[in-house]
Amino acid sequence: MRILLTGAAGQVGGALLPLLRDQHTVIALARHEFDLSKPESLAGKLEALKPDLIINPAAYTAVDKAEDELALAFLVNGDAPAALARWAAAHDVPMVHFSTDYVFDGSGRNLWREDDPTGPLSAYGRSKLAGESAVRSAGGAHLVVRTAWVYAAQGANFMRTMIRLASERDSLRVVSDQWGTPTTARTIASVLVEILGRGADLSDVFARANGLIHLTNSGSTSWHGFASAIVEGLRSRGVPLKATEVLPIATKDYPTKATRPANSRLDLTRLKEAYGLVPPAWERALAEELDAYLETVGATPSAAGA
Repeated sequence: MRILLTGAAGQVGGALLPLLRDQHTVIALARHEFDLSKPESLAGKLEALKPDLIINPAAYTAVDKAEDELALAFLVNGDAPAALARWAAAHDVPMVHFSTDYVFDGSGRNLWREDDPTGPLSAYGRSKLAGESAVRSAGGAHLVVRTAWVYAAQGANFMRTMIRLASERDSLRVVSDQWGTPTTARTIASVLVEILGRGADLSDVFARANGLIHLTNSGSTSWHGFASAIVEGLRSRGVPLKATEVLPIATKDYPTKATRPANSRLDLTRLKEAYGLVPPAWERALAEELDAYLETVGATPSAAGA
């Protein structure tokens, strides 16, 4: 199968690329070769590439900047997925598109189900909702994958930021009243590959989940809990840190331009019922990612404190 994979240099795309290449021909183009900020150019490129499956994890992800760059965010997150989905539907090509917990308003304490009402609080969230809505309404075989709090050993993300700050500062101050599930790109990639292997007819495979699933690691915590687990994980691996404490603070004490949902916990029931898949706990996934991070910087758990 010829798979067009966008965002292969990103966290999820980068995790998907080696797994997909094991069994398929993967078309992974650089941003300038397949520019989602120019959605009018995409149909022509797709005609030349002739993929059998489109997987689109690429996105505009600068949450705060999106408040000032609304047009660009909607081009990349809304108009580009719409263009991909229209072409895919017209050519009977199935499509996988990634979305986010930010499509919800974060109210209440219940886990968010796929069919719960959306209500994004930010420009980024509105742009992502526009994209997933366009994909779902295009009429082709599709699977929209909502995920949350994504990180990896590589790239710019919360885990790597906390590692850097813990080596520079005596204490860290981290929001403790926003809840969700830290989710590794590695988990997302492995689960999606499992889903793609559930049958030869992807339209049938995707229909089992009504074209929409939530996919995170299992369990939940706050950003403060996540940061504390990162610091403790590094300490247990012998990594020397300057930080001696991780202090909880309220959202109001860490103002940002874009409003974040207080409750980003996604319900994984449909993932289990449709595909029999239960992702590993976020704590276990974090342990694997910390080990992978230490490998990328040339350290090992046993030698990190040497």
